[in-house]
Amino acid sequence: MEKRAFIAVGLSIAVFYLFSMFFAPDRQKTATPVPQSTTSVESTAPAKNQQAQAPQNIAPPAGQATVVTVPQKDIKVDTELYTALFSNRGASLKSLTLKKYREENKVTSKNVTLGNDADPNINSFSTRGAGFNLPDGTLFTADSPDIAIQKGGTRQLTFNYISGQGYTVRKVYTFISGDYGIKLETQVFNNSSAPLVGAIQHVMTYPAEPKVKDNRFDTAGSYLFSDNSLQSNKIKDVATASKRFEKTILWSGFADKYFLNAILADKDSIASVELKKNSAGFFESIVSSPQFTVNPGQSTTITHRLFVGPKDIDILKAQGNSLVQSLDLGWFTVIAKPLLYSLKFFNGYVGNYGIAIIIITIILKAFFFPLTHKSYKSMKGMQKIQPEMAKLREKYKDDRDAMNKAVMELYREHKVNPMGGCLPMVVQIPVFFALYKSLMFSIELRHAPFFFWVTDLADKDPYYVTPVIMGITMFVQQKMTPSQMDPMQQKMMLALPVVFTFMFLSFPSGLVLYWLVNNVLTIGQQMYINKLVKD
Repeated sequence: MEKRAFIAVGLSIAVFYLFSMFFAPDRQKTATPVPQSTTSVESTAPAKNQQAQAPQNIAPPAGQATVVTVPQKDIKVDTELYTALFSNRGASLKSLTLKKYREENKVTSKNVTLGNDADPNINSFSTRGAGFNLPDGTLFTADSPDIAIQKGGTRQLTFNYISGQGYTVRKVYTFISGDYGIKLETQVFNNSSAPLVGAIQHVMTYPAEPKVKDNRFDTAGSYLFSDNSLQSNKIKDVATASKRFEKTILWSGFADKYFLNAILADKDSIASVELKKNSAGFFESIVSSPQFTVNPGQSTTITHRLFVGPKDIDILKAQGNSLVQSLDLGWFTVIAKPLLYSLKFFNGYVGNYGIAIIIITIILKAFFFPLTHKSYKSMKGMQKIQPEMAKLREKYKDDRDAMNKAVMELYREHKVNPMGGCLPMVVQIPVFFALYKSLMFSIELRHAPFFFWVTDLADKDPYYVTPVIMGITMFVQQKMTPSQMDPMQQKMMLALPVVFTFMFLSFPSGLVLYWLVNNVLTIGQQMYINKLVKD
């Protein structure tokens, strides 16, 4: 039994490393691109009767088209949460600076800016036509200069493109104060003499390798929610062939550990998403609408919603469309999310995520107390009968069946269970991994201070004080735990605190704090049990 327990501990360490290194949600296999969906979206009302009417100065008929030179221009949109810089090239988002988040945990550090590291030739949400002539980099005309949105206010930014082929494309961004979500309506007006058949594509790009080496980019890549599951891809997954997704796509975007840029479907407005490595070496996501047919004198409107902001569980959930699934908490998400909500709840009362972690640790310890109490009592009982078991092994060394029968009788006589010490620890493994993911990937802990030198619970302890103390408490716990191992195995087990100490040196201090408090509580529990179970 003790050899199996020793092996189980070693396997636990291996599983812990493998879990953090290789775990990822199932990925969809590369598929050969298939023809675009032919779902028709057709408006029956003439363009002049549309609520968002096409401009009156529609381009002249074919053969009389004039070329209008539109200068490239940037428009700034300022809200209480962010400052966004839009470009009329592709009617796109050039960058968005978050006012509540800094790159580093310093007052002097600059704010986090998203989208500024995209392909310089293709800004975020740049629009192109599929089936009609609207190429990348098309210059639109903006309807207003810089915009400042007051608290509680709502404003729109409109871009228009009048082609020389008798159609007009209009993009309308709607901003709401206090919301990271942005509504995007793309309208196509057909003033030609022939039906216009095609689709609208919004393009996003992302760097192949982040310019800044930071653990924020550990999980950076493409994420989308399709066919009721999260699909994640790195640029290496599309280096040789593109990937295409077409089944019930709710959203698609690029994300790192803490922040997300995404486009969300509105009433099935995303028909497909193609991921590829473009000619400039950037990760590219092409989001296509269903195919539409716009008859002469008519128009159609395709609506999406955009999200550019933090992966805060409450903010993501408020956006709908299962966007909260972008917060990938692993196999034990069903446990991890309640733990994260609990952390936020307690922080709301105590105003310190470190204290909230301590409270959660105490609650979990109390919840599992009956199991761990039974485990330690069983281990203590097993330790007491070791001399008798040694005698039985010697007595029946030539008769294995008789020895097993005598050992089982000894277990019944002393009311001990050899598996009683292992099962409670196995039951707690899902909770540990769930809490590990919650603390590891929670933006709530990013730059959240505890006390004294621990100023960022999402970063390692700068002076390695907590990991060292954690290792000491783990050593004390090992010494107090009843054991039936031989001396050599016991020495090897006592080396585990050293291994864990070095392993935890680079872990987030919030996770180290949890483990440290858990060890202290376990020591207290073991002292209590030792008094109950006298030698």
